[in-house]
Amino acid sequence: MLDLKYSTILKVAVPLMISSFIQSIVLITDSSFLSRYSIDAFAAVGNGGLIYITLYMAYVGMSDGAQILIARRIGQQNTGAIGRIFGTSIIANLILAVVLYMIISMIMPDLLRLYSKHADLATQQINYINIRGYALFFAMISLSIQAFFMAHGKTVVVLISAGLTAISNIILDYGLIFGELGFPELGLEGAAWASTIADGIGMTFLIFALLLSAENKKYSLIKRIEFSTDSMKELFKIGSPLMLQGFAALATWTVFFTWLEQIGKFELTVSQNIRSIYFLAFVPIWGFAGTTKTYISQYIGAQRFDDLPKIQRRIQLMTILFLFVFFHGAIFYPDKMISLINPEVEFISKSSDILRFISVSIFIYGIFSVYFQTINGSGNTRISFYIEMASVFTYLTGSFLLIKVFKADIFWIWSVEYIYFATTGILAIFYLRTSNWKNKII
Repeated sequence: MLDLKYSTILKVAVPLMISSFIQSIVLITDSSFLSRYSIDAFAAVGNGGLIYITLYMAYVGMSDGAQILIARRIGQQNTGAIGRIFGTSIIANLILAVVLYMIISMIMPDLLRLYSKHADLATQQINYINIRGYALFFAMISLSIQAFFMAHGKTVVVLISAGLTAISNIILDYGLIFGELGFPELGLEGAAWASTIADGIGMTFLIFALLLSAENKKYSLIKRIEFSTDSMKELFKIGSPLMLQGFAALATWTVFFTWLEQIGKFELTVSQNIRSIYFLAFVPIWGFAGTTKTYISQYIGAQRFDDLPKIQRRIQLMTILFLFVFFHGAIFYPDKMISLINPEVEFISKSSDILRFISVSIFIYGIFSVYFQTINGSGNTRISFYIEMASVFTYLTGSFLLIKVFKADIFWIWSVEYIYFATTGILAIFYLRTSNWKNKII
């Protein structure tokens, strides 16, 4: 079981942050390559990528559920259940992979043609997500293995996997987008193939890491992997609200960017510039989110309730410190950050102004997110789902009013980020202070 030293918390969180940072660098590199290849391809992949990530978040939710359950069994010293939970998570993710791939290949093309204002962008988005859809079958294995290692606090394995994925993605991006390194020039479709192949490489590493791990030998994990109806019920009870809340959060952003595309290509491109940089802010937030879930679940399993506030305070402090490290550029030199993504002068000024404007909201969310992840780590995922739905509703309402009714400038449209983060934080704090959340049995 993990101790409460700052050094131990960082040993869990830092690899996750570096992993997220690597993924952010990949996103920045992808955006930078594509903006130099074609502005329309850059905008199309931005929206197409959001669609893929929205569906991918269904996996993340189920894997978070598996992480919480495994961490709880570790705290309870009930190691015999770990193999059943792990095996069941793979089966659950396989079912999701089939369903999500069918959505991408059969339903999504018609929806994109129906709702996109620009037919050329819709066609490019369809071409992109049809290729990226294959990666869902790699993700079903990768995320299950990551959940297992994260529950044990062994996040270095996740870091190495992310590094391999990122390096291979950057190399393949350069080759397949521009036709370099002996590859054909595929442009937008090259970006999709590069990311998909890179995901396969990351999955292959994780499989070998699991087979060779001390945990596999300690628990005889592979031998004990089995499908369990009881484990499936547990997993869906904990994981399905996380799956739905992750899907809803990203689906909301997808709707937001779809509405922006309907305003015009300039507003969409400006917003895609911001989105590409925005993910840097989530490097520490996501890193400490996974850490919070693991710590809270383990300590509740061990019934060490008095240590929970200390966990929250220490993670909040470190979240803010690392947020400043990763995202201070949004405050002090946003124009330079934007120019890395898109060097076109016409987009830099507006993008920089918006990035600086919304930067404070990220620091607010850095504090609030620890409370929100505490609810998830406690197993009260249905409550966190309700909070997410309330936040999504306020976000969409504000977006609709600003975009469709008041037809506000793109600068003020982005103020909805404050609405979303504030709603999430206020509701999470209210729940933690007014309910008996520590005694949730999972």
